[in-house]
Amino acid sequence: MQPLAHSRPAEGTRFPVAANQSDVVWLVAEEVPVAFEYNRRAHAVMMATPADLEDFALGFSLCEGILASGDDVDEIRVRHAADGIVLSIACDPLKLLKGSLRQRSMEGRSGCGLCGVDSLANVLRPPRPVTASFAPDAGAVAAAFARLPEHQPMNRANRSLHAAAWCDPSGRILLAREDVGRHNALDKLAGALAAAGHDRSAGFAVLSSRCSFELVQKAAAVGIPLLATVSAPTGLALTLARSAGMVLAARAPGDGVMLFR
Repeated sequence: MQPLAHSRPAEGTRFPVAANQSDVVWLVAEEVPVAFEYNRRAHAVMMATPADLEDFALGFSLCEGILASGDDVDEIRVRHAADGIVLSIACDPLKLLKGSLRQRSMEGRSGCGLCGVDSLANVLRPPRPVTASFAPDAGAVAAAFARLPEHQPMNRANRSLHAAAWCDPSGRILLAREDVGRHNALDKLAGALAAAGHDRSAGFAVLSSRCSFELVQKAAAVGIPLLATVSAPTGLALTLARSAGMVLAARAPGDGVMLFR
């Protein structure tokens, strides 16, 4: 099998559970530093999978409340540097939301949704109110969970990437993005939705991860009214979702789905 993009082969020893098993070649996901610049001003560095980087740049800008609309972006340039990748976003300085480029420690791990904020006051952002043009349905969410593995080609090869997918009200998956970080996967999905012009009130997002408050903040920032995750939400995530009018969903025992309103 040929390695997929953004994976590389690694030799290892498989401990057999049956006779006739031998050493194998495993594909491991790439994880590289990705730096964000706004009008040539350094802002943050995230560890991410180097795929769908234009979507990442746009989605991060929207989910982090740096820009209000994809129309505010004049240009996105992807530049490969010696130590990683630079995403350079050009925009009208007047379009940058007030206080959005708050000081950061300039480093964010792939599993980190706070991106190095410099104070407790910057951790929680009041979520934007969201509205849905459809009635959330547990059956549709269950259908999306069942279909999600079909939209994870990189994860099938390396078994280490998260996915974020966009679904219509029936649970049919229309878009999906993968990344080693769950927050990054949602950023990439948000960027793809904005670039394609999807109406966020007319669908929901499903993620292959747990639901933390940062995911709720990001989803609310781009108007996603229903966020479904494999694991249940934290208490803070549920509190923020309720204040935004967002429905959360998670897998229940068996094949069930729990809706948190």
